[in-house]
Amino acid sequence: MQAVQFTEHGDRDVIEYGDFPDPEPGKDEALVDVKAGALNHLDVFTRRGLPGVDLEMPHIPGSDAAGVVTDIGEDVTRVEVGDRVAVTAGVSCGECEFCRHGEHSLCESYHLIGEHVRGVHAERAAVPASNLVHVPDDVDWVTAAAAPLTFQTAWRMLMTRADIEAGESILILGASGGVGQAAVQIADYAGAEVYATASTDEKLEYAEECGADHTINYAENDFASEMRELTDGRGVDVVVDYVGPETWDDSTKCLAKGGRLVTCGATTGPKAETNINRVFWKQIDILGSTMATLGEVDDVLSLVWDGTFEPRIRETLPMSEATRAHEMLEEREGFGKVVVIPDSER
Repeated sequence: MQAVQFTEHGDRDVIEYGDFPDPEPGKDEALVDVKAGALNHLDVFTRRGLPGVDLEMPHIPGSDAAGVVTDIGEDVTRVEVGDRVAVTAGVSCGECEFCRHGEHSLCESYHLIGEHVRGVHAERAAVPASNLVHVPDDVDWVTAAAAPLTFQTAWRMLMTRADIEAGESILILGASGGVGQAAVQIADYAGAEVYATASTDEKLEYAEECGADHTINYAENDFASEMRELTDGRGVDVVVDYVGPETWDDSTKCLAKGGRLVTCGATTGPKAETNINRVFWKQIDILGSTMATLGEVDDVLSLVWDGTFEPRIRETLPMSEATRAHEMLEEREGFGKVVVIPDSER
């Protein structure tokens, strides 16, 4: 088969698209004929190399994909050959104390397809059957591939960890990315007043289409100062910040007293300074969030499948142009998800 792969960490020039041995499903796995895959910034970070993550090389990236089941292992019962499925990337053991309480993303051995083990940006992929979600016949492959990681991440952040309510106000930083545009849609669906930031007016127009009520061009304005004006000095109830050190201090400034800051990542680095006086004086909560439980995945994807939510697509490319796909993410070109299609499917 043909697969996106790299044999060493580095810049985009390490990416290749070429022959790779066909995978065979284990006893609890299913083999998926991949019809489409989608990129996340995680693919860029994995390619560059993540501290503490020692990959088997060559590595196939990709945490998002959708396709048709073509074979199953002997212990698999939840999917059958011919099923249309999408991949959810978080793998849990099902046996530890957290899994037994339904908190799969807190699993003691939690890991991600495409980050810690080989991913799904290939013509075929063998994945645990428990990581497959059924896709209705009327949902196209691009939508099915683009939705799982970002929508589950945003859903858990907002609906579970931040526990947003109708009438609350929420600021979403980086609203043009995959998680950002999902978060805008989910916050609007929940009845919140949505503030969104992005680097261009064009991206902000897309954010408004997704449900943002107020927008700020952070490339031209100090977003913390703009938020003070827009909220008459009160701040917002919730801030979504997965940017990290570049925005962390300003994010805490934007919170109202008793507010919550929720994060699922740190694209500008892992270490940020926190004004502790602001934390205790304003009595704010700082909440971490990673991926989602299997139940949360089912909940949010059902709302994608029925059209309530729509993953916005910035570009669809052949898998052989994966280098260009990575470039679009690194250069922050456009709004929404970048999808790659196996060349054999085009």
